[in-house]
Amino acid sequence: MYPNPLKQKIQDGKLVLGTAIPTHDIRIAAALAYDSTADFIWIDQEHSPFGPRDMEMIPIILRQQGIAPMVRVPWNDPTHIKKAFDAGASAVMVPQISNVEEAKRAIDYAKYPPLGNRGISPTWPALAGESFIDVINSANDETVLILQLESEEHYKQVDDILALDGFDVLLVGPMDLSASLGVMTDMQNSKVQSIMEEMPKRAEGSGKIIGTTLGDPEEIRQKVDWGYKFLNLGSPLGFGISFVNDRFVEYREQAGN
Repeated sequence: MYPNPLKQKIQDGKLVLGTAIPTHDIRIAAALAYDSTADFIWIDQEHSPFGPRDMEMIPIILRQQGIAPMVRVPWNDPTHIKKAFDAGASAVMVPQISNVEEAKRAIDYAKYPPLGNRGISPTWPALAGESFIDVINSANDETVLILQLESEEHYKQVDDILALDGFDVLLVGPMDLSASLGVMTDMQNSKVQSIMEEMPKRAEGSGKIIGTTLGDPEEIRQKVDWGYKFLNLGSPLGFGISFVNDRFVEYREQAGN
């Protein structure tokens, strides 16, 4: 389970890339993980129907292929965060962090004492054939915690949030940020893009990296140029649908209809 290659890559300042699993079907998880160079696979419990039974198997499949299971929990709640880590997540993302106090709570829920108050369970390390004592003693250093910037309120407190110890990545959620700024769904609006461009500069010297989630290849290249180090490249389902639809257009044009 540890050391965690994802944590090491973040600390080394390398570009971290992943994608989202579009369904809870474990066959899709296995297909995504097979022969993949992804650093992480995003398992979204906030907006997708991933239940406890799915979390029994998918993290194991990903870990066996050397890919970090990254779980976005439904809410900033100790039960959700604890269960995600206990089920084998290498990284947990907490959505809708709006201020310093909410960020502190997420860190408290994610870390064992003395850094936090995460409850201790020996079950999952033992089932994985590992020493739960070794795993628990290493967890505070090896697990990855990601907080989401999705509101104007968070942006106004971002320097104080970045100054906190105990988390690794600040991930900008452009869709919810656009709604907070009064330009819902217009993620290319200058209000949204100016904040996104600014964030890597604001994080310099904080020991944190900035991330986001995007699907357009040109926009992804732009964000890499801006200094983004943690990128979720949409979903294979979305890329697959786009590819098929593009082929429909191409072949109909070729046939003249």
